[in-house]
Amino acid sequence: MSSLKKTGIRPNAEAKLYDVKEAYLRASSYCTYQERTPDEVRERLREWNIRGEDAEVVVSRLVDEDFLNEGRFAKVFAGGKFRIKHWGRLKIRHELRARGLSEGCIRQGLLEIDETAYRHTLQHLLEKKNDSLRGEEAGARKQKLVRYALGKGYENNLVWNTVEEIVTS
Repeated sequence: MSSLKKTGIRPNAEAKLYDVKEAYLRASSYCTYQERTPDEVRERLREWNIRGEDAEVVVSRLVDEDFLNEGRFAKVFAGGKFRIKHWGRLKIRHELRARGLSEGCIRQGLLEIDETAYRHTLQHLLEKKNDSLRGEEAGARKQKLVRYALGKGYENNLVWNTVEEIVTS
């Protein structure tokens, strides 16, 4: 047990050895449930004790058979985070980069966000936040609105313009 602690490997009661065929079947099922990135699949394969060349064989077969598609993942992820969590493009871009997607796939995913809906969502978020800050002094309220929208991942110039519209109206 002490050697496991030194290596950083944690014992897993479920750890079972799979051959490549079994790993492929499980991984394809894992990808069918929801869109995944190749890195997420590799991590899952590591949990199943499939590493190195065997893992790459499974991942490449999943890509060939369209279980894994980075562009499709980026589109689904960007659209979902915008519609459900109201994230801005900067936050979505950052998260997609962190997941190891290429810049081309990230751009492709961000195209899923309609510009009119994007501006309307920011406007709505800031109006709602502004209503919750009614007792605040105008300068402090502006700063809080800007900080809130920037934290959601919206672009600086768009945020400032929208805040000016809301505070002056």
